[in-house]
Amino acid sequence: MLPSRRGHPARVPAALALLLATAASGALAACGDTGGLEDAGATSAARDPARLWPGLTPASSPAYDIGEVEHAPVKGVAVPGGDIRRADPVAAVRAEIAARPDDYAGAKAPYHETSVRMADCGTDGAGAGGCPVLRPYYRDLTGDGRPEMTLGFRLLPDKLTAVRVYTVEKDRLVRVMSYEDAVSAVELAGRTVIVRSPSEVAGYEYRLQWTWDADQRAMLLTSDEMLRTDGGGRHAKRPSAAPSTSPAPSASSSASAR
Repeated sequence: MLPSRRGHPARVPAALALLLATAASGALAACGDTGGLEDAGATSAARDPARLWPGLTPASSPAYDIGEVEHAPVKGVAVPGGDIRRADPVAAVRAEIAARPDDYAGAKAPYHETSVRMADCGTDGAGAGGCPVLRPYYRDLTGDGRPEMTLGFRLLPDKLTAVRVYTVEKDRLVRVMSYEDAVSAVELAGRTVIVRSPSEVAGYEYRLQWTWDADQRAMLLTSDEMLRTDGGGRHAKRPSAAPSTSPAPSASSSASAR
């Protein structure tokens, strides 16, 4: 779903709205309704939003860096022939682990168990056995006719999932989206990646959307919503600020491709 449109709602006079409602009721009556017209009641006029604190000095820069743009070449990961399907997803995660030792290296690192479990990826590959790297998915998210790689991996021992999107530029692997949370589901829709996460409020979930932006050459966070779910139940506390597309080939076929 695309983000909601931002703008002032059109102002509709109350008299015109009531006239339209009356005309619609008359049309229904002419189509077989033998009853008389019924007054639908007064229709409230649409209003422009009220601006608060008009004298407040506008901010010129953000107070916190929330990582709006992610465009990071991944060193040491080959992309044979510029085909991202031939890039090794496990190698991409290993490169990130090596670049972030504070998060992964050492017994006190928050995701130390992830780096330890990477040893299980040696024979089975992504999406198999004890390997924390999930099976990658491929879809054109940039509109250039070539697929991008959407990849996830477990952040252990916490029950978090890292979601990444990679593209190829001049035969180099480039990370264009990075996010981690307690993830319930990930979906791909057009040029958008949708991540759903549980909320601490029962019956609600967070839904975040990243959409490709050609000017920034990255997936930008275009929507952050808290929505009601169909069912209730307990939700885990949000700890921090399977797709319907073609999956990767099996581990054996991936190995042969490499």
